[in-house]
Amino acid sequence: MSTTMATNAFTGQDGLYLQQAIAWSCTARKRGNRPFGALIVSGQGDVLAEAYCNTTETGDCTGHAETNAVREASLRTSREVLARATLYSSAEPCVMCAGAIFWSGIQRVVFGIDAVSLRVFRGERSEQRDAELSCRDVFAASPHPIECIGPVMVHEASEPHRGFWKS
Repeated sequence: MSTTMATNAFTGQDGLYLQQAIAWSCTARKRGNRPFGALIVSGQGDVLAEAYCNTTETGDCTGHAETNAVREASLRTSREVLARATLYSSAEPCVMCAGAIFWSGIQRVVFGIDAVSLRVFRGERSEQRDAELSCRDVFAASPHPIECIGPVMVHEASEPHRGFWKS
């Protein structure tokens, strides 16, 4: 099993793409969904997919931003291209999304707010709780390395969550 790389190589370009993922989280909130957004960018800088959480709109409990982005990119992108891509997420990917990232072959993830900080916004209501397992734990079980950078830009990534969750 491979451990995740921890290079903390967050660049200015990463910041621009993460801002786009955060913008998608704002779109999700405006549409009545949970405020999460994601973006997948090729190694050459081409945006392969953009998505937001649409679970409320669709009733699909798997409609998380990262999973929606992986679905979109996987339909028209080779696994070789995905392996060199980066997934940007407004928040730390949950266990399901980390699994989707693993299965897609994406080997680099950058996220904003971490799951522990997000739980402060979510409160203790059972329907708002998540599995308390870091995406890093899922990625560590991967036979190929998955670089994971985050939390970064936490203040910006937290904004769509302020006042959204009910405690």
